[in-house]
Amino acid sequence: MNSKEHSASDDKALFGFWIYLMTDLALFATLFATFAVLRSATAGGPTGKDITDLPFVLTETMILLVSSFTAGVALISAKMKNKKNVLIFLGITFVLGLSFISLELYEFNKLVDEGHSWRVSAFLSAFFTLVGTHGLHITSGLIWLSVMIWQISKKGLTQGLIKRLTMFSLFWHFLDIVWIFIFTIVYLLGAST
Repeated sequence: MNSKEHSASDDKALFGFWIYLMTDLALFATLFATFAVLRSATAGGPTGKDITDLPFVLTETMILLVSSFTAGVALISAKMKNKKNVLIFLGITFVLGLSFISLELYEFNKLVDEGHSWRVSAFLSAFFTLVGTHGLHITSGLIWLSVMIWQISKKGLTQGLIKRLTMFSLFWHFLDIVWIFIFTIVYLLGAST
């Protein structure tokens, strides 16, 4: 494969990845719309104000935002061909992402233990679905990230791995943007109503 064909293949892969991100955007838009419609359908159960622990969620938010920064630094390091820094910053990103998921699972477990499961009301069903879908995406990103860390440590910074790292970085930043909307719409607005 010559360089022109390789470049065309890279362009197609990146275009396909953008299409995937747009379908994910449509998925999350649908989940946000569902949440907005069902926000007040509590069936006499807890409201957003009752279940929101803002300091806890702010901690989750800061962890995820810092992980976005470290993912960006890893990508910059990859473009500078600094394998050691790439592995360090991807490792930090992984630990931060795992910390975020651990906190989210703790929050879900606490809500269920308090009797506020997804079965109680349409509001809680929409809450668990939206926040849980984001968590599943983060978990998928962590699997992808761990495979890339292994590949980079074994093969080095090949063009293909840098391309995949670029796509991972887009995916991770996308999830951070989605979380900002979740934080604002679900938690901040939920805590005030």
